[in-house]
Amino acid sequence: MDANLLDLAAALNPPAPTPRLQPLGLVALLRVLANNPLEAWTKAHFEDPIVMGGLSVGRVAVVSEPAAIRRVLMENCNNYQKDWLQRRILSAGLTNGLLTAENNQWRTQRRALAPLFARKTVMNFSAAMVDAAHALVERLSQHEGQIVDLAVEATRVTLDVLERTIFSDGFGHDPEEIRLAMKGYFEAIGRIDPFDVLGVPSVVPRLRRWKLRPMLRLFDDTIDTIISRRRRRIASDPGGAPRDILTLLLEAKDPETGEALSEIEIKANILTFIAAGHETTANCITWSLFLLSQSPQWRERIQVEADRALTGDITSVAERLVETRAVIDEANRLYPPITAISRSALASDELAGQNIKRGTMVVIAPYVLHRHRALWSEPSSFDPSRFLHGARERIDRFAYLPFGVGPRVCIGATFALQEASIVVATVMQQFTLELEPGHKVWPVQKVTLRPRGGLPMIVRRRA
Repeated sequence: MDANLLDLAAALNPPAPTPRLQPLGLVALLRVLANNPLEAWTKAHFEDPIVMGGLSVGRVAVVSEPAAIRRVLMENCNNYQKDWLQRRILSAGLTNGLLTAENNQWRTQRRALAPLFARKTVMNFSAAMVDAAHALVERLSQHEGQIVDLAVEATRVTLDVLERTIFSDGFGHDPEEIRLAMKGYFEAIGRIDPFDVLGVPSVVPRLRRWKLRPMLRLFDDTIDTIISRRRRRIASDPGGAPRDILTLLLEAKDPETGEALSEIEIKANILTFIAAGHETTANCITWSLFLLSQSPQWRERIQVEADRALTGDITSVAERLVETRAVIDEANRLYPPITAISRSALASDELAGQNIKRGTMVVIAPYVLHRHRALWSEPSSFDPSRFLHGARERIDRFAYLPFGVGPRVCIGATFALQEASIVVATVMQQFTLELEPGHKVWPVQKVTLRPRGGLPMIVRRRA
């Protein structure tokens, strides 16, 4: 086959595991879950509205029917709470934050924090995001013609954005130290422990908990420094403190009760903002740049748009990046930042024609949902046009969940999409990217989806 046709085929069908014909046995399943859970999905998961199965600790229902998903996440959401496995995985450092809180604690935090990520607030951060994107371009320019790991650079630029928009006094530590610690953190919590799958009580030590200790100490020290430095600044000069998200967080109160967040809740949410705002957005940028490097047609479209849109009013720049946003949405479809949403049924119910018993773990897997054959045309193909005006409106709201849906939809989704759009457009305006010869890109699930071995690309100035 002609080389150009091979390139086109790669662009249309980005790398992903081939679904298995039959479910794995327990021992093989434990091994795959520990290494890369994406490789455990079967053909039935991508074709059937619901797949019933089980682990050694109970029944599992994987749901991909939009009406059933609507019922779990919205219409009957009070019947479905975060399950024990998800809470155990996310409990390392994130307990008491918006991501893991439940019931009244979650509602209070959500009401208090919502204004921090309102659309107007986020648009005001456009200039800071543009500056961070330009700093990335400057770094890449120093390595023109060389191989650069763009997965690493994506994490650096998202940390830079966090410093410019949330923690404008800085982290109090070397950002590179934090980046490496966060990388290790997600690798540790993203590795599903066989003890958890087998239902071994949480009092039994897990190896990953020991590995997390130095990282959590660094995060704790960093967060204490961030908070104390800002409070001193507010106390000494109330009007001079930056009006970034950190200040807004320290001042946040539940509009219904006037209740402020506790110190534990503030610290947990700062770690949540660093972890989620850094890792998921970085992966979104990484996958978008990879997909564009494989698609000459879309690379040219994004470069033309960037030349036109990256001028004028900075505040509204992301709104002008329509096709760039479509690429990012398609990247989030193929490689979603949230790979699985799981809940435990508090009472019996019916979903997609199946009886759901009390205690059943209900799994909604965006990775599966976004590639489901009953919901998408050519689901394995890279086609951003499905998110352009006229086509996007035909997508069922509960068939596309990159940031969740319903009351617990990701509070930072607008922030992440704006940031990713600006960074991707800025990079593509300046450079052409070519995958290192011989490198095979492969998605690996470690809570989020990363390319195994990073994304080594040859960076060249655009002609």
